[in-house]
Amino acid sequence: MDTQREGKFQQILDAAIEAIAESGFHQCQVSKIARLAGVADGTIYLYFKNKEEVLIRVFQERMGDFIANIRRELSLGKTTGARLRTIVRTHFSYMEQNRSLAIVTQLELRQPNPRVRIAINAPILDYFSLIEEVIQQGIDCGEIPKTDIRVARQMIFGSLDEATTDWVMARSPRTLESEVEPMLALFEGALRLKK
Repeated sequence: MDTQREGKFQQILDAAIEAIAESGFHQCQVSKIARLAGVADGTIYLYFKNKEEVLIRVFQERMGDFIANIRRELSLGKTTGARLRTIVRTHFSYMEQNRSLAIVTQLELRQPNPRVRIAINAPILDYFSLIEEVIQQGIDCGEIPKTDIRVARQMIFGSLDEATTDWVMARSPRTLESEVEPMLALFEGALRLKK
C-alpha cells in the first residue's frame, strides 16, 4: 500500500474504533465511520468489503501493533519476573491508553459469528504464544517449577482479559495501571516464581 493509501486506511480504522465503541458494532453505520474518518461513504468500500471486515481488520491491525510492542518490551527483560511484569504492565497500559479499542475488543468482538472468530484467531494465537514463551523460558532457567504451560497461559491471559472487561464495564472510574502489582503478585504466587 502506498503512503497516502496506508494513511487513509489507518484513518478509517481509527474512526471505526471510535464509532463502534460509541454505538456498538450492530448499531454502527458505515456512514458514521466515514464521517469520523473524513471520507465519503463509498471510500470505505474501496478498503473493506463490508462493516464486518472493518471490525476484523481493526482487531488484526491493532492487536498486531500491540503484540509487536510487547515483544520489543519483553526483549529488555532479564528475568521471568521482569517479563511477566512487562506483559501485565503493557497489556493494562495499552488498553487504558486506548479505551475505545478496549471497548471494541472486550465487548464488540465477542460475537457468535464464526467468520469473525476465525479471522481474529491469528493475533490471539500470537499473544498466546508470546505468553507461553515467557513461561517456558522461566521453566528452562529454573525460575518457575515445571508446570502445564497451556494452563498457566490460560490463567494469565484469562485474568488480564477479565480485568480489562471489568474495567471497561465499571461504573466507577479507576485505572488499570493500579492493578499491575496485585495481578503480578497473583501470577508470581500461582507460578511459584523464584526471585
